[in-house]
Amino acid sequence: MEETVIVTGASSGIGRASSLLFAERGAQVVAVGRNAQELNSLRDEIQAKKGLVKTVVADLRETAEVDKLVGDTAQEFGQIKALANAAGISLNGSIETTALADWDEMLNINLRAAFYIMQKCVPHLEGAKGNIVNVSSVTGLRAFPNVLAYCVSKAALDQLTRCAALELAPKGIRVNAVNPGVVVTNLHKRSGMKEEKYRAFLEHSKTTHPLGRVGSAGEVAELIYFLASEKASWITGATYEIDGGRAQTCAR
Repeated sequence: MEETVIVTGASSGIGRASSLLFAERGAQVVAVGRNAQELNSLRDEIQAKKGLVKTVVADLRETAEVDKLVGDTAQEFGQIKALANAAGISLNGSIETTALADWDEMLNINLRAAFYIMQKCVPHLEGAKGNIVNVSSVTGLRAFPNVLAYCVSKAALDQLTRCAALELAPKGIRVNAVNPGVVVTNLHKRSGMKEEKYRAFLEHSKTTHPLGRVGSAGEVAELIYFLASEKASWITGATYEIDGGRAQTCAR
């Protein structure tokens, strides 16, 4: 039986790239997102390459939908080998300007939803000696202005990763996180950034990342795949920077 991997945030960006990579390398992928049209496109692309995929439209803020997702996956495919938590949003705002509704939205999606699906997957990961990979951010490691709630949510996700790794190690379940710098995805556009401003942001980011470029979703997916694989069997509780050196820089 193929190993089953749940990937959240699979409609776009890092989640989509991770779904494609896991399927390409033989996993049964359960791709979860909120955009049915994009999930259908992902399904068609994977199936065209003879990969195995089931798409699930779900809102991870709703606990009943998470319960159903995990329960149905376990019933249909048996044990769950890996959970890749790539769902997330970003909204701008400082300590003075962040609306409470925006704070709640980011903490609910970026942290609470990740915690709850991790919790529900534990019994099914234990039998497979499986693992969890959370998609965090360089903003979890360093402070950046005007993205206060996003930074807080990702820093909390990193600590959730470490605490869960410690608690789940006796069950043979590994928990790690990846911390990307600026990656070309729809994240910033979904937060309201217009196309022209986004292009300027990507160009400016070449100067803020020491390697002189932004990253691709596929590069992050490769690291997620590695951490989920047996090649990383002695790695747990790690938060891996994949950011072109961004976390090593200071304001100039």
